[in-house]
Amino acid sequence: MTSTPLDGTAALVTGASSGIGHATARALAADGAAVALAARRVDRLDTLAAEIRAGGGTALVLQADVTDPDQAAGAVEQTVKELGRLDTLVNNAGVMLLGPIVDAPLDEWARMVELNLLSLLRCTHAALPHLLDAAATGDRGVADVVNISSVAGRVARLNNGVYSATKHAVGAFSESLRQEVAGRQVRVSLVEPGATATELASHNRPEIQEGMAQRFAGVERMTADDIAAIVDFVVTRPSHVAINEVLVRPTRQEG
Repeated sequence: MTSTPLDGTAALVTGASSGIGHATARALAADGAAVALAARRVDRLDTLAAEIRAGGGTALVLQADVTDPDQAAGAVEQTVKELGRLDTLVNNAGVMLLGPIVDAPLDEWARMVELNLLSLLRCTHAALPHLLDAAATGDRGVADVVNISSVAGRVARLNNGVYSATKHAVGAFSESLRQEVAGRQVRVSLVEPGATATELASHNRPEIQEGMAQRFAGVERMTADDIAAIVDFVVTRPSHVAINEVLVRPTRQEG
């Protein structure tokens, strides 16, 4: 039997019910990882898990709202309990709610801070002991945290103030953590996609969606599979190679 790069490893992907998380889970499973799928929409997770299993892979469905501290920690612990280990954490769950700062709905800000930042911190905190153990004892000699950020984590623009703030915070956290655990063979990688065809934009108010459509008119957006391929590349590098940061845009996206 031909071996694959992630044979014998286990990965947890948050936000796995759609978009980049869904595609990333499939990509990691295709490379041999047992994959824990975490999200709220369990019907979509069940469908994805069935697809992975039909291809000979291993998938664990975890219905979880990672904005809940107990459920975030529980997703990590259930992954380790059921799959026996944790080698890769992909913090993908997120929401993008754009618009002016003046008179903004404060509940939108709270949702972004909770999901884009605090849930990522909690999942990472819970996962780190297991990732450090996997790096120290596993055959690969390395473990990975991959945080899905955004171009907005590099450049703050009109109408993306709080979304950009959460993604800048993810970048700062990732770099500090990278320095802390690099000597213990845990890689921390930041992936910052530009315009990607997922349901992320659909969470916005109609007038915001219209403005986004105008901004990206004529731009062929990337697909979730494009970003998943980058995540898969990051975590399948040899143990002495760390891809710290990947900024990726559609060819025609200027900013």
